[in-house]
Amino acid sequence: MEYHNPVLLKETVSGLNIKSDGVYVDVTFGGGGHSREILAQLGPEGKLIAFDQDKDALVNAIDDPRFLLINQNFRLMKKFLRFHGYKTVDGILGDFGVSSHQFDVAERGFSTRFEAELDMRMNRDSRFSAYTVVNKYEEVELRNVLSNYGELRTASGMARAIVEAREEEKIKTSEQLKKVLRRFLPAHRENKILAQIYQAIRIEVNQELEALKEFLLQTEAVLETGGRISLISYHSLEDRLVKRYIRNGMFEGEPEKDVFGNFEVPFKAVGKFIIPSKKEIKENNRARSAKLRIAEKI
Repeated sequence: MEYHNPVLLKETVSGLNIKSDGVYVDVTFGGGGHSREILAQLGPEGKLIAFDQDKDALVNAIDDPRFLLINQNFRLMKKFLRFHGYKTVDGILGDFGVSSHQFDVAERGFSTRFEAELDMRMNRDSRFSAYTVVNKYEEVELRNVLSNYGELRTASGMARAIVEAREEEKIKTSEQLKKVLRRFLPAHRENKILAQIYQAIRIEVNQELEALKEFLLQTEAVLETGGRISLISYHSLEDRLVKRYIRNGMFEGEPEKDVFGNFEVPFKAVGKFIIPSKKEIKENNRARSAKLRIAEKI
């Protein structure tokens, strides 16, 4: 099964500041590229626990006694680490968004390049799919999804068009959806707007931002003092959550101050955010929007 090159491989793994006997977590296993690099830097006493909710990723499991792959959403990280006997770890890596494999398999419905049934489930055991969002959501719910997660200015018109069209016939495929929204897709911006529409529906189907928030809030309890998080985001909605959590330990508002007037926060940022080089983007187009943030638990 073909999985593309992991994004910002060296930078993300080196950001963990790996100890040879440490315990590390890769919460987005995918093709296993980041995990293999972590294992290459671990000694015989080291341990790597990986998570991926997509059963397709299980074929990439690494045959190594130091490695454990858990077929679960990373929002359940703390629960399953404890189940397997790990209260704390030394570092956590996350490469969010959709894997190259998921984009490249037409029937998964993630890519605007293919005609496919409306699916977009990262966990294929889920009954909740893009079809559900497009055909069952009320107009106001659709508008909110397209506006909040796709940041689309024409979200209201799109939601109305979808509701009107599905009254005549259920919208089952990506081509049907594209046809319904044709008037909102000017030729010079069609691909960009379609990508925003797909992003919005995909985030809703997989509850991606809720899962990311739940995961981030667990990192403080799971990490040892001095442990690192090394996290790659692909759009502003994800990156904003990661940035705010690293800076404030919360997603909205400001943290409390101690008696000296200093903010009490669980993490300190390590350097500035990192983006891929022009060379990496040329070799791996998926890297073009990636943004890596690294932080250390105080």
